[in-house]
Amino acid sequence: MSAYAIYRLPHEDHATLIRQTEGEPMEIHSLTELNGKQGFVVAPFEVKANQPILVIQGETSTLPLDGSHACHLDQAKRVERSLDYARDDNPSGYYKIDFANYHSQLEADNFRKIVLARCADEKIDKKVEPMELFYRACALYPRMFIALVETEKSGCWLTATPEILLDGKENDWRTIALAGTMKLEGDQLDGEGETLTWSTKNIQEQRIVATYITECLERFTGDFREEGPKTVRAANLVHLRSDFTFKLDDNKHIGDLLNTLHPTPAVCGLPKREAFQFIVKNEHTPRRYYSGFMGPLGATETHLYVSLRCMNIDDHTCHLYAGGGLLKDSVEEQEWLETEAKMETMRRLLYV
Repeated sequence: MSAYAIYRLPHEDHATLIRQTEGEPMEIHSLTELNGKQGFVVAPFEVKANQPILVIQGETSTLPLDGSHACHLDQAKRVERSLDYARDDNPSGYYKIDFANYHSQLEADNFRKIVLARCADEKIDKKVEPMELFYRACALYPRMFIALVETEKSGCWLTATPEILLDGKENDWRTIALAGTMKLEGDQLDGEGETLTWSTKNIQEQRIVATYITECLERFTGDFREEGPKTVRAANLVHLRSDFTFKLDDNKHIGDLLNTLHPTPAVCGLPKREAFQFIVKNEHTPRRYYSGFMGPLGATETHLYVSLRCMNIDDHTCHLYAGGGLLKDSVEEQEWLETEAKMETMRRLLYV
C-alpha cells in the first residue's frame, strides 16, 4: 500500500497531504540520523527494529477545509453527555498493577516523576474511515495539531495533540513544557480555564518538564527565553504551559537536538534514561507510536508535535492511548480519571 500523511497545523484553514506512491518510507533507527533529512517524520516512543522512525517523502498537495464538516461540532455536543455517563471511573486490570509498581518506585525515590500510559479498545459496528475521522478532528479541535498517518510498518494513526516538540523556521525556534491536567466541566467550558486553581502536584509536574527543557536547550544555544507557565485549553482539558523561544545558528543538527529532547518528562520521567528503561520493561501496554512524535521536517521550516491524544485505527477497532505523570503524592483513582478524560478527545470522534 502507498504511505501517506495528512496534517493540519493549529488554526489553519487547510490541510497538507504528503503521499508516497513509490517505494517505502525511509526507515531510520536513531534520532540523530534525522540530521539533514526532510519529509514527514513518524517517530515511536521506543525505536526498535520492527518499530523504526519513518520519514514519508512524496508529492505534497494542499486541501482546503471549507467548513463542510462544521456540523460535527453540534453533533459532538449532543453525544458528550452520553460519553460522560459511559466513562469508567474504576481503575482495573493492568492499570492497578502498573500504578502500584510505578508508585512504589516513586516512594523509594528512584524517580522524581514517571509517566504511566494505558490503552483502551473501542469496538465499532462498521469499518472506520480514517479520513472522515481526520476531518472531524479538524472541526472539533481547531487549536490542536491534527495528523493522520498510514504506512505498512506503523499502521494507521490519528492524533489531535496540543504539545509542540520542536517548531521552527530558519534560525527562529520554539518548544514548550506542557504538563498538569484538569478537566473543564459545566460553565467552565465557556472559558479558557482562567478560574481554575492548580494543585501543588500539577505545578510541580510542569516545573519538572520546564527545568528539563531548559537544561536541554543550554547544550545547543545560549540565546533562549522562557515565558510562563500559563493555563491553556486543549479540547475539554486545560494544561500548564511554558513557552521557550530560541535561536539556532543552523538547521543541520536538528536530529541531535531531538535526540536530547525526546522523550521529555511530559511523556517519560526523570531521571530520563532510568525512567525510559523502566517504562519499556514494565508497562503492560506497549506504546508503539503513542508518545513519540510526528510532523513535517523541512530544510527551512519544521513542525514536530508529541503524539498525544491519539489512536491506532484497525478496521472495527480503535486503540485509544493516554497517560499521566505520576509523582510521589499521586492518587490512583485521580490518575485513572485523568487518562479517561484524555481518551475522550478521541472517543468523541467515533460517536459523532
